[in-house]
Order: sequence, then C-alpha cells, then structure tokens
Amino acid sequence: MKISEVYKNKKRSLSFEIYPPKKDTELENIDDTLEILAELKPDFISVTFGAGGSSNNNRTIELAKKIKFQYGVEPVVHLTCLHYDKQEIDEFARVLEAEGIENVLALRGDRNDRVPEKNDFKHSSDLISYLKPNHDFCFLGACYPEKHPESDTRVRDIKDLKTKVDAGAEVLVSQLFFDNNSFFNFKESCSMADIDVPLIPGVMPVINAAQIKRIVHLCGASFPERFQRIIDRYENNRDALFDAGMSYALSQIIDLLVSDIQGIHLYTMNNPAVARRICEGIKNII
Repeated sequence: MKISEVYKNKKRSLSFEIYPPKKDTELENIDDTLEILAELKPDFISVTFGAGGSSNNNRTIELAKKIKFQYGVEPVVHLTCLHYDKQEIDEFARVLEAEGIENVLALRGDRNDRVPEKNDFKHSSDLISYLKPNHDFCFLGACYPEKHPESDTRVRDIKDLKTKVDAGAEVLVSQLFFDNNSFFNFKESCSMADIDVPLIPGVMPVINAAQIKRIVHLCGASFPERFQRIIDRYENNRDALFDAGMSYALSQIIDLLVSDIQGIHLYTMNNPAVARRICEGIKNII
C-alpha cells in the first residue's frame, strides 16, 4: 500500500523509524523489536539508509522485506542519493520494485568524509524527478521545522521544500524538534507557500543525553529552556532521564495531536520500550 493512501480519508497516522543493525548477525536478532512494534499497529515503519554499499548487500532492503512480509507492516525505505550515480540508483529502484516495496523516503543524505560524493544528484528533489517518470513509488520527503542546517534562510528552505513537493513528494516527514511552536510556525509557512501535502512531525524521546546532543548537532534543532533543564538535571541518571524524556515527548505529542496534526512519526532508536510507552500514553487520543 502506498503511504499517500493513509491520508486520503484524513486518517491520523502513527509511524516509527528504525535503523538496520550494523552486522548481519544482529539482523537476525531484531525480530523481538519488530514484533513489539508491529503489535502497536503503526501505519508504516521507515528504515534508515547508510552511505555507501550496494543493493546486493543492503541491510535496509532486507529489513524492509522483513517488516512487510513477516510482520505485515508497510515499510518505507530511506534512499539517499549524494553518494550514488544514476546507474546505482537505477539498480536500487529495480531491487525495491522486485521486492514489492512501494514507498521511498527520498533523501540527499549526510555528507561523509569517508564516502566520496558523486555528481548525478545534488538534492533529494533531483532523485525524485529522476525516478518518478519510470517508477510507481510513493515518494516521501524530509523537512526541517527549524530549516535545514545548510540553508541560508527559512525563505530559501521553504522554496527548496516546494521544489521537492513539485517534483513529486506526496508526504513530508519532519526532522526532530523540541519546541512545538517551531513546527506550528513551519506548518504555517508551508501553507503560505502552497505546500499542501500531509506534513508529519517527527518526535524523538530523549533517553540518552550524549546521543541526543550528537543528533541535535547534526540537524540543528534548538533546546528550549524547559528541555535543557531536563538534560542538565538527569543526564547522568539513566532511569530518571528515561522517565523525564518520555514525559516531555508525550507532552509534545499530545499538544500536536490536539492541534489537528495529521500524524506522528516516532524516532524509536530501535528501542521498543520507547514506542510502547508513547503508544500507551496516547492510545485514547490518536
């Protein structure tokens, strides 16, 4: 099923993001996580994609197949393009179609000093424009409530996002943020720019201070004062940080849902306890 179909009846979606294990042996051990996530009945599970590698040994594709055929949940495969040429992208698309995977989150990909960049695709919109004429994928795109860290201005960022939608992105999933006002302001800017596809906020519960600081450094999300106090007080107390971080994320999600947002995309960090705790907290709301 194409993810765009989820929103045709104005359905409020719930989705998760996971990442493939780094070792083949660990791929066999991810079933416990997937079983719990599938029991929570998400509309889709997206699987991240690393730079480098080929379609023949790609763990993202293997994990997506497991999600779809073993657990009955629709997968969304992240597909980056900065480090691939057209021939390699053609091969990825061929394999995805052959495996029955219909949904692609088109991404430029993060720059990586260890992996050389290629010249065929500079932006995710280039990837969508290239694949769309010859492939029947539903394309999702990424967006940044506080603008892409490499973008000069919010105005430029919104224009680039409009280009992505015009190229064929049918659903937008946001990068993490910790201040809902950032998302609400961003949503209003999108509306003014005639970006009218479903705009789904991405939420990451804070349960590991070092991890979240590293991720925030990469994506440019800001720390509200209330959030910073949680980190300052509990970063060296794992159990307390887990409880406080989950409570903060739940308050974010409830505020988003009562504001008629079309869905929630949860960055699980491959921790099923995070997904279960969030779903228990919103089971009567979503």
